[in-house]
Amino acid sequence: MKNTVTVALLLSALCLLAVAGTGVAGETIGVVRTVSGAATVTRGEKTDPAVPGVKLLVGDTLDTGQDGSLGVILRDDSSLSIGPGSRLVLRSFLFSPSEGKFDLVARITRGTMAYLSGLIGKLAPENARFETPTATIGIRGTRFAVKVGEPSAR
Repeated sequence: MKNTVTVALLLSALCLLAVAGTGVAGETIGVVRTVSGAATVTRGEKTDPAVPGVKLLVGDTLDTGQDGSLGVILRDDSSLSIGPGSRLVLRSFLFSPSEGKFDLVARITRGTMAYLSGLIGKLAPENARFETPTATIGIRGTRFAVKVGEPSAR
């Protein structure tokens, strides 16, 4: 009986370790650290004001008003600073160092953003990407800033 309980506990612990750090639906991938002015987090059909401490999930859309800005910290310690009049979608995030699995994809469709890489950008820079309406930025350093303006009429 004692061996059965021990095996069951070990299997439970292994299952928890296998799930920890993966892109499981509904898993927190980061948190809003700072907010200034108007800013929202949209998840599915629901839009809520962004406030410090709000947990972020894959698929969340972060919007700032013309007077707004957001500071975000992701689970791998990446920092995102999102400026006024911006929209950013957290499209994909996977941080599982024990399995060597890393992925970060965010799409900024308007406004400004500065990025300071965390562990994904350092351990697997090829797996960190930021998309804009006209280009994809691959991370090859530790920080960058981007401004996405209105499309020009040609």
